[in-house]
Amino acid sequence: MQNQQQTNQPGAQTMTPQVKGPEMNDRDRINDVLAMEKYMLMAYNIAANEASNNDLYQIQMNILSELHQCQRDIFNLMHSKGWYKFDNANPQHVAKSAQKFTNYQSQFPYQ
Repeated sequence: MQNQQQTNQPGAQTMTPQVKGPEMNDRDRINDVLAMEKYMLMAYNIAANEASNNDLYQIQMNILSELHQCQRDIFNLMHSKGWYKFDNANPQHVAKSAQKFTNYQSQFPYQ
């Protein structure tokens, strides 16, 4: 713990990182919003799958589409700020995966 503390003396500079306190920062808030969007997507997906009324189904599908776009916008924001990091996929792996799922799609009974 000694290495993570900063002195409060005026003019004193240390190179150790400051420990984050319990308060939420922008990254925490947007991460919480992203988690909530993912949760709502799961809930609306189940609701749409189980809708017995066609009008209700269409409304839920519209909401689901909007939620997908919101989730993507939040993801893009986090990624642009460096808050959501991942390794870039090799283009060959992407093409292989795309072909794999295209092959799966051809097996669906309803096309």
